[in-house]
Amino acid sequence: MKKRIMSFFMTALIFVLWACRVNNESSGIIGEPAIIPIPVKMKIEAGSFTIGQNTAIYCKTKDLLAPGKLLAAELGITEVREGFGKGVNLLTAGTEEKSLGTEGYKLTVSADQVTILANKVNGIFYGIQSLLQMLPVQKGCCQVSKPGSFQIKCVEIEDFPRFRWRGLLLDVSRHFFTIDEVKRMIDEMVRYKFNVLQLHLTDDQGWRIEIKSLPELTNVGAWRVPRTGLWWDRKSPENGEKATYGGFYSQKEIKDLIKYASERFVNILPEIEAPGHSMAAIASYPYLSSTGLKYKVNPGSKFYTIEDNSLCAGKESTYEYMDKVFTEVAGLFPFEFIHIGGDECYKGFWKECPDCQKRMKDNGLKDEKELQSYFVKRLEKILEAKGKKLIGWDEILEGGLAPNAAVMSWRGMEGGISAAKAQHHVVMSPVDFAYIDYYQGDPAVEPPTFGMLRLNKVYTFEPVPEGVDSSFILGGQGNLWTESVPTFRHAEYMLWPRSFALSEVFWSPKNSRDWAGFMHRTDVNLERMKQMDINFSTSFRDAIIQPSKDKKGNLLIQLDTETEGFELFYTFDNTWPDHHSPLYKKGEKLTIPNDADTFRVITYRDGKPAGKMITVSLAELAVRVR
Repeated sequence: MKKRIMSFFMTALIFVLWACRVNNESSGIIGEPAIIPIPVKMKIEAGSFTIGQNTAIYCKTKDLLAPGKLLAAELGITEVREGFGKGVNLLTAGTEEKSLGTEGYKLTVSADQVTILANKVNGIFYGIQSLLQMLPVQKGCCQVSKPGSFQIKCVEIEDFPRFRWRGLLLDVSRHFFTIDEVKRMIDEMVRYKFNVLQLHLTDDQGWRIEIKSLPELTNVGAWRVPRTGLWWDRKSPENGEKATYGGFYSQKEIKDLIKYASERFVNILPEIEAPGHSMAAIASYPYLSSTGLKYKVNPGSKFYTIEDNSLCAGKESTYEYMDKVFTEVAGLFPFEFIHIGGDECYKGFWKECPDCQKRMKDNGLKDEKELQSYFVKRLEKILEAKGKKLIGWDEILEGGLAPNAAVMSWRGMEGGISAAKAQHHVVMSPVDFAYIDYYQGDPAVEPPTFGMLRLNKVYTFEPVPEGVDSSFILGGQGNLWTESVPTFRHAEYMLWPRSFALSEVFWSPKNSRDWAGFMHRTDVNLERMKQMDINFSTSFRDAIIQPSKDKKGNLLIQLDTETEGFELFYTFDNTWPDHHSPLYKKGEKLTIPNDADTFRVITYRDGKPAGKMITVSLAELAVRVR
């Protein structure tokens, strides 16, 4: 009896301690601040600093007033002054702090004041992002202006990024997103210290940027017939059907977006696809293809190898067209790189094109791969004449890489390895770790897409392969292709929290990876996102179903989770599982009861449902084994 009473009190004590821990950590007062990406160095001190509506923000120099005002808007503070005082202080170092580089910062919180010190203004900006992640979660960012005050823990942080390229891609061609939505994405990504946004502006399904010298690119190329349903299963455009779905950015809007991004230290990388993925351009100007036929902007129906979506590499008029496009794009975007795509170029029509074949013969090119290399090298010269550097997907390696080109490696790491060993700069963006348009949970409860990439695998991404000189690895990038992402709300669902993991991969030291700690910080930051009405996925809390078959061909089911601390309850009897249902024992293989046709499972944590209930037919699970 004594043991049972003692057990009861121990359980109650553990629960109380856990509740206090959760409450205190979510408030940002007790325990280690839940900062993503995790800082290089962080020392927790005793005490706290109180921030209220009367707290002043002091900027040591005038160039710090802009980030100071951004911070004031977040905190609901009206007073931003030049100088130094007992408040929040922003100052650049009088003598260069070499360890911080151009983007690092030191954040010191004492009982009297907060100080953010950096060599450059962008370092101050990143220190501000860490400070904002120390705010009490229950108040929510942008809600501090409500009456009252709150405390942040005293701390000393020294922090700087591992890589200078910390990127995300948003595909605005497959589905169009407004300027305001792109700005919202910038607001979200800078909180986690991303500094490059690649806009996939052109593809087979839409041309999204105004080119004044080529007006048909937006008059025709920006619009397609409306379709919903699965990508590649959609009906082709019909004769006489109006193209009403799409949109584009005017040059005025692009300039406004670039200004907005630059104020938040984000470089926007424009991508103009060539020579493949060019159906929208060819629909606008049919002379650009090898066939010269009239095509329509593709709505997501099958067309590859059937219709010619590659720019003709033989006609000189193609290069004149590219020069016009790049002249206007280079004049708009200040970033040093322009992305030319270069991937998945179907060359079958080139084989039948007299202009392409003549170009090959005149230049001693042995095959169409070398013709694509010739094409890319011509584009590189056009861009260099405009003061820009060329970057493209790793297919630009085929047939010989342009002399000064940088490579974005997506078909794995191999292309990046080859480019780096040839002393070309590389951005690592491999499909296995960085394609955040893929499933992040069981396909039975996720919107349809093309592959699987769970949060825990993203967190294992290492951008510098063994045996490669790290000086040639600029950094990494996560790519959100939008064939299956029709709304910005769903884009957020796909971005977060997998982009948390990418931010830590790109910023924090390699040896700081700690999955359990990252999961705790993820929970806190998702609660903050909830307060800010940002959509996100909790699929990492769902069960992982692993079907297999025994030697006799009988179906077996094994279960797992991405992280520890979950209980799994399941049913085979067509009822909804809860904490009274059978509890799964880790490692066991469940056998299928006679005549069962459906399996259901749900995760619990701390006595409450944690993930989505997954319902899947046993027939489907049997198919997954094949």
